[in-house]
Amino acid sequence: MTHGPASADTILRAEVSRVGPELILATKPYAVDSTAKSWWYLLSTAVFLAVAAWAPLYIPDWLLVLEIAFSVLTGLLLLRLFVIYHDQQHHAILPKSKVAEWMMRGFGIIALSPSSIWRASHNHHHNHNSKIKGSHIGSFPIMTLDHFQKASKSARWIYLFMRHPVTIFSGYLTVFMHGMCLRPFIMKPREHWDCLLALMLHAGLGAWLLMFHGWDDWLLVQVIPHAIASAIGSYLFYAQHNFPDVSFYDKSGWTYDRAALESSSHLKTGPVMAWFTANIGLHHIHHLNARIPFYRLPEAMAAIPELRNPKVTTLLPRDILRCLRLKVWDVKKQRMVGLDESDA
Repeated sequence: MTHGPASADTILRAEVSRVGPELILATKPYAVDSTAKSWWYLLSTAVFLAVAAWAPLYIPDWLLVLEIAFSVLTGLLLLRLFVIYHDQQHHAILPKSKVAEWMMRGFGIIALSPSSIWRASHNHHHNHNSKIKGSHIGSFPIMTLDHFQKASKSARWIYLFMRHPVTIFSGYLTVFMHGMCLRPFIMKPREHWDCLLALMLHAGLGAWLLMFHGWDDWLLVQVIPHAIASAIGSYLFYAQHNFPDVSFYDKSGWTYDRAALESSSHLKTGPVMAWFTANIGLHHIHHLNARIPFYRLPEAMAAIPELRNPKVTTLLPRDILRCLRLKVWDVKKQRMVGLDESDA
């Protein structure tokens, strides 16, 4: 009996067919952080952010282009540190460090995503991703076509408003200030006291900038950076689970690994945006094992065959438009569709 190439092919096919707990187990060697690397990425990003954020206050006004460049850079660095914060909240990096925990709790308040609401909503999102019912917490709501057609006008309006491009790209006000701070505090003030603190901090910072530096520095230091970070972050939330090839399931068809691989996109970017988004575009891997540090996600993808053929979207305008036009889940067609494709 020969054990040549045919046997090797059989072994490869067996590896590629791993699903469920076996596939998740294959990711376990990559779910270990390097303390030195994690601290370097966290601290270096925080220092770069601090320098970029305050630079417009010290640059002469006649160098407006340079001030704007630093303002945009601040927004992108806020985005990167937010993903690092997101990893720390998952205990993917520095899981035992109390210093990192309190630093990141402070950043969560600055980023209008306090730890109390972020952990509760985001953990729910990971455990219910791609379910037709129950996936709206920590993500954008999903209606089936049939449900949408039977819903009241007010329910339809609210649903479409929450998924509207203006709502997504106005994330500083809609997703973060209202959705992650004001609403949780109003609903559960004792549990989400840090949400009130975040709102007070932003109001106080805005008042200080306006009073002592003027409206131009208020825009450059606070408004533009947070608007950029929130807009990109909100769109990432959306496109990672609302893209043309996404799948949704009822309870009988749902499994954790299927939700990760079939309902989470690989949002491809160039190396610069991959750095600013801290590899969060490899979202299918993150959903399969949220304990993998962001800097090890490419390593896991390269090593595990099952992760190399994800469902892909990009930040190219045509792909952004394709994602934004998706409105409801068509059960018959088993895909997301726009309202112009339905009878609604």
